[in-house]
Amino acid sequence: MILSARNLVWSAGGRRIVDDISFDIRPGEFLGIIGPNGSGKTSLMSLLAGLRPPQSGTVMLGERPLPALSRRDIARQVAFVEQQAETTERITARQAVELGRTPHLSALSPWSRRDEEIVAAALDEVDMSGFAARHWHTLSGGERQRLHIARALAQEPQILLLDEPTNHLDIHHQIGLLDLVRSQPLTVVAALHDLNHAAMFCDRLAVLQAGRLVGLGTPRDMLTPDRIRTVFGVTASVELEADGLCHIRYQRPGEASPIASLRARA
Repeated sequence: MILSARNLVWSAGGRRIVDDISFDIRPGEFLGIIGPNGSGKTSLMSLLAGLRPPQSGTVMLGERPLPALSRRDIARQVAFVEQQAETTERITARQAVELGRTPHLSALSPWSRRDEEIVAAALDEVDMSGFAARHWHTLSGGERQRLHIARALAQEPQILLLDEPTNHLDIHHQIGLLDLVRSQPLTVVAALHDLNHAAMFCDRLAVLQAGRLVGLGTPRDMLTPDRIRTVFGVTASVELEADGLCHIRYQRPGEASPIASLRARA
């Protein structure tokens, strides 16, 4: 299933937040969306999820525009984990994950043993099985975030959209969660702040600046010293590994400028 953006435009306060963005998301890839604060990452993710209608342009799911599909039809194929998704309901951790099964339930398809197994597996995947009976309001921000991921996995989508999925997580769970997501047989699109995480886990990167798509390609091609300086306003060197992975080393403000270079390791 291909998810495509076609000339997407969305404005707020007289300013274009998403400015004529087009690209195709390839089946099975992990696409990272990167850019500084205010570049339009979260707004673009909302458009891709169908939560916000574009002012012009369209999002295509396969051969059909999102507006032609019902919310249930979209939810059976696309799961979205928002950056600030919360609930005021007094529910348990397990009940929060069970919500992921909603698009698949109906009078003809009531809750079944298979649904129980899917929810249990999703909780286990994010290392939250031991928290299943805990109430939502007693959980930390990081624990809630892991449950949001579990809920999305329980949804059994083909495409998983993640807006800053590592917010509130310690480094162990940041790496573990991104590795878990990458290991799933899914197409994944994630808005990410950490460029080294983007380099480590993503197949391609879409680079946003002031609402526009200014680059689309492999981490090796997108994360160059010149682009990092131009888009993010920081000086960095980039080390390239023989396997194509890259590692970014930032310079502290005020330090003497090093020679920006790419160093390939044998």
